[in-house]
Amino acid sequence: MTSDPIFVVQLHDARRLHYDVRLEVDGVLKSWAVPRGPSLDPTVKRLAVFTTDHDLEYASYEGVIADGQYGSGAVIVWDAGIWTNLTRDDRRRPVDPAVAIERGHLKFHLHGVKLNGAWAFTRTGEDWLLVKVRDAAADPALDLTVAEPKSVLSGLTIEDMATRR
Repeated sequence: MTSDPIFVVQLHDARRLHYDVRLEVDGVLKSWAVPRGPSLDPTVKRLAVFTTDHDLEYASYEGVIADGQYGSGAVIVWDAGIWTNLTRDDRRRPVDPAVAIERGHLKFHLHGVKLNGAWAFTRTGEDWLLVKVRDAAADPALDLTVAEPKSVLSGLTIEDMATRR
């Protein structure tokens, strides 16, 4: 029996504050750094930079990565849950998530504490865009990055975590 793949969004205060959106694919967390975080507005396209894969164990990591190490700075789990692949080919057949990423377009549904509904990552040259799909969970008036700043695991803000150095 296979369980649903997980997702996590970690708020990371490294060189610049950003949101790491990570989706479990083939036993690893495929990762995109989204500088301004996810938007619930389907008209907003957010820059997403594809980054290195992370081990699944990293999905629950919160803490402060020491100075001098890759990604040094505070990290909180801003959101977490499971996700469903919605990517289809021209004949409406499911496309494997790894293949979809390789081809440059992954459509998915998040079932999280904060983020719900359909989203898409689309490659545009070297970078990617993260866009909210128009659905019942879309809400152009709500900015969750402002309204919901705390970790879904610890209840800490990124500022709280940074003081734990």
